[in-house]
Amino acid sequence: MDNLTPEKSKPNLPETAEKTSLRAVKKYVLKKTNAQNLHYKIDYDKDLNPAQLEAVKTKNGAVLVIAGAGSGKTKTLTYRVARLIESGVKPENILLLTFTKKAADEMLNRAVMILDSRCEKVAGGTFHSFSNYVLRKYSNLLELRNNFTIIDRADAEDVINHIRAQVVTKQEKRFPKKGTILDIYSKAVNKNMTAEAVIESEYNQFSHCVEKINEISKQYVAYKRANSLLDYDDLLLYLRTLLQSNEEIRKKLSNQYKYIMIDEYQDTNSLQADIIRLLASEHNNVMAVGDDSQSIYSFRGANFRNILDFPAIFPDTKIIKLEQNYRSSQNILALTNKVIDKAKEKYTKKLFSTIESPVIPALICTNDMQTEAEFVAQRVLELQEDDISLNDIAVLCRSARMTYNLEIELAKRAIPYRKYGGLKFIETAHVKDVIAHLRVVLNPNDIISINRILLLLDGVGAQTAMKLLPVVAKENLDTKNLMLPVKKNTDGIKKLFTTVEEQRKYLMTPSVIVDNILAYYEPILMDKYDDYSKRLKDLEHFRYLSEQYSNLEDFLSDLALEPPDSSVSEVEDGAQQDEYLTLSTIHSAKGLEWKAVFIIGAVDGRFPSVYSFNSEEELDEELRLMYVAATRAKTYLYITYPIDMFDHATGMVLSKPSRFLDGIEEDVLERWILETEE
Repeated sequence: MDNLTPEKSKPNLPETAEKTSLRAVKKYVLKKTNAQNLHYKIDYDKDLNPAQLEAVKTKNGAVLVIAGAGSGKTKTLTYRVARLIESGVKPENILLLTFTKKAADEMLNRAVMILDSRCEKVAGGTFHSFSNYVLRKYSNLLELRNNFTIIDRADAEDVINHIRAQVVTKQEKRFPKKGTILDIYSKAVNKNMTAEAVIESEYNQFSHCVEKINEISKQYVAYKRANSLLDYDDLLLYLRTLLQSNEEIRKKLSNQYKYIMIDEYQDTNSLQADIIRLLASEHNNVMAVGDDSQSIYSFRGANFRNILDFPAIFPDTKIIKLEQNYRSSQNILALTNKVIDKAKEKYTKKLFSTIESPVIPALICTNDMQTEAEFVAQRVLELQEDDISLNDIAVLCRSARMTYNLEIELAKRAIPYRKYGGLKFIETAHVKDVIAHLRVVLNPNDIISINRILLLLDGVGAQTAMKLLPVVAKENLDTKNLMLPVKKNTDGIKKLFTTVEEQRKYLMTPSVIVDNILAYYEPILMDKYDDYSKRLKDLEHFRYLSEQYSNLEDFLSDLALEPPDSSVSEVEDGAQQDEYLTLSTIHSAKGLEWKAVFIIGAVDGRFPSVYSFNSEEELDEELRLMYVAATRAKTYLYITYPIDMFDHATGMVLSKPSRFLDGIEEDVLERWILETEE
């Protein structure tokens, strides 16, 4: 993990008051007071608004900062890091936890710019990277090998599928697929629930499978431990176990990280909340920053109650609300305040802005989805004529399939766009092939990766691979005297074994190991993929990434925890242009902003989804989703709904606008009627 440093020895403490004279005590107090009055390099009073300043100046105790959309939470966290350091807190005693490495890096880089290089020593990173750091250090206390492999979701699904095939017969009634089984297991872990409870609440159609799903989960856990594999959930699970079971380590880490800050607290799950409570057990100096109104990730295991119950978990919590918005016009905030007022449970707040604009958000009724697409495309062109860049325009939707009509219309009008979704760089088959080789170099027990690289060889199918797995999964493999239990392509198999063993045997940097693996893999790449030249450019980029690391373990851990996004071939194919319209689901758009935003498909039954109608909690989350979408807009906000939308799941024709917009006055939300020009 970046910016994490070992605990340093403590300096000698001053004598206690009982052992000093009254005069000496008075001198000590005077020195302490003078230290508090030292001049700060940063003019906090000038740079921050009153609420931000209160959050930044609050040093000790539990603090919950309810940071409304666009209210400068990143600035607040950055300045608090600087303020703590200026007030005498050692940087290595500060822990800043975020949900992306990019967010942590941005905050600490900003802190360096406004203060100095001391901020680089702050421990900053994601929950998972912090867990990885701690577990590598104390793996022996949990009977873990310190060279454990972190597996991504695709690898985890492969393990589940392997076990599923052994547990479930072909004659079984309908049984969940590997991805669904993994979702059930993951939600049970993250929400501190049983698999039965998860199935009952979210997958009731598989209630007849509970016993075998539990058996698959049990074998999945045993398989990972036997082969030194950890999935994303395990990183948090093992860290919590370490903190709960070892009081000495818990106290040591709590005293090391005396000031803890968490960004996007509304997105934490039950495991993460437990970890924070345990890390803060010696001091309670926790600042949680988040917005309950933007809690939209329950499907990933996020627990909305974490932010609501924070004051109950941490006694004497100070609650500070950031309500001044620096992104949107007051007209847009007038609408978003009306929307979020409908939430059943919330921290009440009223966002306000000094940004004035004559433009009022609009609700547009269209005849059907095709008319909706035509309107959006036409309005995008009109905005361009008003000198608004395509880069500053976004179309947001409840689900990705709702943009299909629009994509066709955009293509007709030659409007370039980029849709958020698609395969990421790290998920492409050729990159996963190379990573599998590297994982086997690091961890000879990584059966999933071994199986993958064996199947790349000519003449090696699933049955042959199964025979070879026990042979390959050995440390210090003697390739000279190797006896293979198969007769197919023995030269190719031995070459693979030799290549892997050579990387394991000699101490080399990650870039050298990658070079050697690529030299072996390139002929396979050429034979396997017709577009191998494009894929080769991805692998050249992969090699460049490896040059940034001094050891293979850190390189593979970062690839698993913070994977790069875009493929080089995507960039060269023109998927990334100088200017393009953004199409995105609302979940993917959180944290982003545009001058003009379209929210399409805002018809009751789709947004909110008809499936949320019978659950107050789910309906509230749908409401928060609308709030998040609307607060992405700076100046222009268009909400469209077709009145002739057929829902295949229910057999109903949906025609009313989203219930979240009911009762909102015309001077807050204009109603537009589309007219066809003759």
